[in-house]
Amino acid sequence: MDLTAAEMVQRAQEASDKNRYNVSLEYYETILDRFQSDTEYVCTAEYEIAFIHYKQKKYQIAKTEFNSLLVRYDSPDEELLPPQFKILSLKILGNITEIENKKNKNKPTGEV
Repeated sequence: MDLTAAEMVQRAQEASDKNRYNVSLEYYETILDRFQSDTEYVCTAEYEIAFIHYKQKKYQIAKTEFNSLLVRYDSPDEELLPPQFKILSLKILGNITEIENKKNKNKPTGEV
């Protein structure tokens, strides 16, 4: 049975809610493969993949993915894209920066 993009998002979110991130990531990757021309679902999948990596504390990966998503919004087609993912990506990138700054603050200085 072939699922629609909406059904895949629903199943991915259900898996993510149960901390089954690998299952969730598989659904989102499938959306990226099968629905490349549907920018709304592509943005949804790219955001959710980055957000899962953020929740897993894979901050460098998440940062790269959020920044890649934001590049889509830096174009004349921005008004055609779902605005919430730009706003949320910028907010989470700010959170990652704060986390990184705290880590760097707590590192001992002068060690070789």
